[in-house]
Amino acid sequence: MNLKMVQRILGLMLGMFSLTMLPPIGVALAYHDGHWLPFVASFLIIAAVAALLWLPVRNERGDLRLRDGFLIVTAFWVFLGLAGATPLLFSDQPVLSFTDAVFEAVSGFTTTGATVIIGLDHLPISILYYRQQIQWFGGMGIIVLAVALLPVLGIGGMSLYKAETPGPVKDQKLTPRIAQTAKALWTVYVLLTAVCAGCYYLAGMSPFDAIAHSFSTLSTSGFSTHDASFAYFNSHAIDWIATVFMFVGGASFALHFTALRNHTLGVYWRDPEFVAYFKLVVALIVFATVYLIVTGVFPATLNALRHAAFQVVSLLTGTGYVTTGFAHWPGALPVLLMLITFVGGCAGSTTGGMKVMRWLLVFKLGVGELKRLVHPSAEIPVKIADRIIPMQVVTGVAGFFAIYLIVFGVLMLLLMIIGLDQVTAWSAMASALNNIGPALGEVAAHFQNIPDAAKWICIVAMITGRLEIFTLVLLLTPAFWRR
Repeated sequence: MNLKMVQRILGLMLGMFSLTMLPPIGVALAYHDGHWLPFVASFLIIAAVAALLWLPVRNERGDLRLRDGFLIVTAFWVFLGLAGATPLLFSDQPVLSFTDAVFEAVSGFTTTGATVIIGLDHLPISILYYRQQIQWFGGMGIIVLAVALLPVLGIGGMSLYKAETPGPVKDQKLTPRIAQTAKALWTVYVLLTAVCAGCYYLAGMSPFDAIAHSFSTLSTSGFSTHDASFAYFNSHAIDWIATVFMFVGGASFALHFTALRNHTLGVYWRDPEFVAYFKLVVALIVFATVYLIVTGVFPATLNALRHAAFQVVSLLTGTGYVTTGFAHWPGALPVLLMLITFVGGCAGSTTGGMKVMRWLLVFKLGVGELKRLVHPSAEIPVKIADRIIPMQVVTGVAGFFAIYLIVFGVLMLLLMIIGLDQVTAWSAMASALNNIGPALGEVAAHFQNIPDAAKWICIVAMITGRLEIFTLVLLLTPAFWRR
């Protein structure tokens, strides 16, 4: 393991991150909210730490191996949580403890969207902008941004890309060079964000709210500039725009890039994961709409459809926006909405959860096992769209499910040991590990009132979920550190 190169890259990326403190300074000066100083102080401190990391090893050269990539990615997400918390910690609005500041920053960067802040409508506009910005950078992944902007990483950039990007298959590149691939993904990301912001503005949002919510919509994160989230706007048009772009954020950005490059929508319908994702969304919306009508929550069909579509897409993609208190919907619907967060969106999207492709593979594997019970001697390969999936991928997905559920169970039990009730512990861990934000029980509205120890467990879960379990868990195994 090349620890000096790891240190050098971490210094470079942390230095690059320090530049993200500059836009909030501009917002503070433009809107005269008087809160530019916390960002100036944060910029200086983060830049100084970056220099201390980089200067001693600035002349170090060499390729990064995959193990180095896993270490860099994990370490950098820890640094992000600490560095990203500095403006929130220095600001007198809101007044946050160290734990709460780190929780809020990690929640933003991991696109979880869980918050400990109450009174968003009264916060300085620069703080509100900063919360939205960290989600947007976290959505596509600051590591991928680093690969795109720092060609100095050379061949080792692939190690970072594979360790950061979500999904069971990570070796496919859209362009011959990994830096070009990262730039292509960011180009699509920026373009879709701009279109989303324009639609929000035309539907009636203020320019600031339109930009702020486009950041959290395409990143499928869920922070809002208002305590009431999308219920604040009380607009059918805005709700439908959000639903569409949350759905887009839940699809693979590689598909978006291919569709734009080839000028055709046919690539979506030829992708089995997207087709499964689309069918799942439609089925869930129909079920939720009928449920809301039958139970009398929203007797009008169009109103029921609007809220059902919004909440289904919001929870499935892990965005976490709300138009109404879904936690108080009758019967099994709130639990169903929490359960679908374990699915998430497509591989290569900004969503959390286990991803549709993994669930599709596990379903196909289960069907194959049922057939094998009837025909014990038959060779029944796992196929997706008539293509045989290599057993290495199938085994990897099965292992991922096992580790995911073990991590979920252990961390949930720790929350219960601390004192959280069963519903709160289960939903809080589902919210954190699946990177969704909303939950049930005591954390239905916010996470402010749970103990600090529970918040740190959720912080670990948010980073673990964002790095898709293996990247972080791998560092805890002795085999990773052996030569």
